[in-house]
Amino acid sequence: MRNLVAIPIIILTVILQSAIVSRLPLLAGSADLSLVVLAAWALQDGVETAWHWALAFGLLVGFVSALPFFVPVAGYLFIALLARGLQARVWQIPLLAMLSVCLIGTAFFHMISLGALKILGAPLEISNALGWITLPSMLLNSLLAIPVFTMVRDLARWVYLPLESE
Repeated sequence: MRNLVAIPIIILTVILQSAIVSRLPLLAGSADLSLVVLAAWALQDGVETAWHWALAFGLLVGFVSALPFFVPVAGYLFIALLARGLQARVWQIPLLAMLSVCLIGTAFFHMISLGALKILGAPLEISNALGWITLPSMLLNSLLAIPVFTMVRDLARWVYLPLESE
């Protein structure tokens, strides 16, 4: 039953990402709400479904975006791996871990996206893409990180409430 909360949240996040957040660019970059929500969820104590969320986000974003299908799946799985690894090591400073996952995850996601598009023949200047898309996206994701982390932490506490013994 606890896992069912993921379905509406993941769908709503992808809808908000594609309908609203992507329409608020900084230079040519935009925030990735799915990445930030996934990072926040994977950093929560007691959460066991981070891999499921990563796969679901990857599949949905792969379906609605113009990127090759494997890029979002691989990117979000890496973000879940990074977040779970940092959660185990930097557990006393969760906001630092959140900002680190957002920055590193955005950079990794953009690198594999640019690489895949370059392989498929898109005429990209890597230096322009980094300056005009990746760096502004990193800034926007960092700005979203703290409020999203707070909301997801409250959701995780609500979902994983300890059951009282009778």
